[in-house]
Amino acid sequence: MSHLQTPSHGAVSPACSGLWSLAAGRTVQMRPREASTLKVVCGRVWATTDAPLDRTARRLGDHVLGAGESLAVLPGERLVVEAWGDTPVRFDWVVHAEAPVQAPSRWQAEVGVPGRELAHALQCTTVALGRLAWGVLGYAAYLSSYLVAGRGRVLSRFESNPP
Repeated sequence: MSHLQTPSHGAVSPACSGLWSLAAGRTVQMRPREASTLKVVCGRVWATTDAPLDRTARRLGDHVLGAGESLAVLPGERLVVEAWGDTPVRFDWVVHAEAPVQAPSRWQAEVGVPGRELAHALQCTTVALGRLAWGVLGYAAYLSSYLVAGRGRVLSRFESNPP
């Protein structure tokens, strides 16, 4: 596992059958050359990735993985894994011959995802403007009923100061 960068203080050590141990409170950074999968065998980890902009697949950012859960890592992605809790973590690092997840093209990352985000923002803006319009209409209806009923009319000086 030459592509694994281990801390100099020896927080990561290989165990039997290809498993790795990570001491409580320690971290390790990985940047694989091949598509790989991090599989947690026991314990919990906090994994942070700088995956390509593919937010629709929910790959960007932080992940908390427990025993039996896994996270696919694309070639060149930076992955930081931290043992979460007071117990050591054991995990397996599986290298794949082919990528389990297709990396988005440059056009998808730079145009497709921002385009989808813009469409979602416009949809949210339309909903907000619709709610604002209904609120303004409701207030106008209340105000007009208040004024028509005479409760909002301006009193003359004789009506306002009774003797």
